[in-house]
Amino acid sequence: MSTRPADTTSLRGRALIIGGSLGGLLAGNLLHRAGWDVHVYERVAEPLVGRGAGIATHPELFDALRRSGVVVDETFGVQVQYRITLDQRGAVIGERRHPQVFASWSRLYRGLAEVFPPERYHQGYALERVEQNAGSVTAMFSNGERASADLLVGADGIRSTVRAQYLPEACPLYAGYVAWRGLVEEHLLSTQTHTAVFDKFAFCLPAHEQMLGYPVAGALEDANPSSRCYNFVWYRPAEEQAELREMCTDDSGKVHAFSIPPPLIRPEVIAQMHAAARAVLAPQFVEIVERLRQPFFQPIFDLESPRLALGRVTLLGDAAFVARPHVGMGVAKAGSDAMALADALVQHDGDVAAALAAYERQRVAAGKLVVAHARHLGAYMQAQIRSEEERAMAERYRTPEAVMRETAVPPTATA
Repeated sequence: MSTRPADTTSLRGRALIIGGSLGGLLAGNLLHRAGWDVHVYERVAEPLVGRGAGIATHPELFDALRRSGVVVDETFGVQVQYRITLDQRGAVIGERRHPQVFASWSRLYRGLAEVFPPERYHQGYALERVEQNAGSVTAMFSNGERASADLLVGADGIRSTVRAQYLPEACPLYAGYVAWRGLVEEHLLSTQTHTAVFDKFAFCLPAHEQMLGYPVAGALEDANPSSRCYNFVWYRPAEEQAELREMCTDDSGKVHAFSIPPPLIRPEVIAQMHAAARAVLAPQFVEIVERLRQPFFQPIFDLESPRLALGRVTLLGDAAFVARPHVGMGVAKAGSDAMALADALVQHDGDVAAALAAYERQRVAAGKLVVAHARHLGAYMQAQIRSEEERAMAERYRTPEAVMRETAVPPTATA
């Protein structure tokens, strides 16, 4: 169950949020509850439900959700108590107790959308450019519409149009490997595999690769037993100019930049992935991979923005910083960004410039910390080791103990 705040009689200002995924909805809800007249603009015209896969949760994400009005209870996700590492034969070679809740992207999206006023959420609005002056900022959309406000928040992801306009030098950098991903329905797994891994955060560590998996709620967001799914993420090196390009080429010969829609992945690419699974993974993970109806992959990138205070414009979530998924902090970081932005705007009582300066001081440092830690965790999966620091980190994070201790854990919480 979710709740909406009472209508605000004295608004602090008007804000435009570019991007209507999780980061945009977190920012929209928190600014709305802080007394701002908020409108969210999403590029995609169709509903976003059903996208994404599993998400590791952290306390700051729960804080942001509760502040947004989302009720977080026992139905929110699936809790696991232990982490294990399997060798290639499927034997347990490491175990660590680490209670953690895993949720689905769809569950978070639905909860955040329910508490945001639907008349303020606009789909089919692709941003073309932003104009601003001392008193206002205006968003120009490809459909001919325009909107003006006191503040514009770019929450439009790793390929942010807002960031490209204001910080063209801040570009995503390919890390040298991809993540194969997918959700397998619980009922499709054999009894042996279900018993071995389903209630655990499980890992397998082939040379220069990493497979991990954990349970999440099913397609209908049902976290009850027999209605859940097992989410896996398999990191594999892929050289950019040849191998990645080939993986992103569909049957027509079209090369898709950065990623390819799952239905367009060629059967031979999936067959090669299945063959690699049989060659290097624990049998439990081989079964999970082969029983997946539609796998997909995402190239892994690093992204750092040098600034966040851009006049009356700022960046949030993946538009500002993208950390490799090993830290499991993407949505939690967006929630922390949104809370910091809302707090700064309240503390500076409508002074947008002062608020964004304070927000920048806090969140640039936090973003750099998360990106650096994620780089260290992923160094041994890179196609090429580019520095002595990366070589040292590759050695440090190659062991089951280090992987179980620090994966999907905020850098300040590692020990």
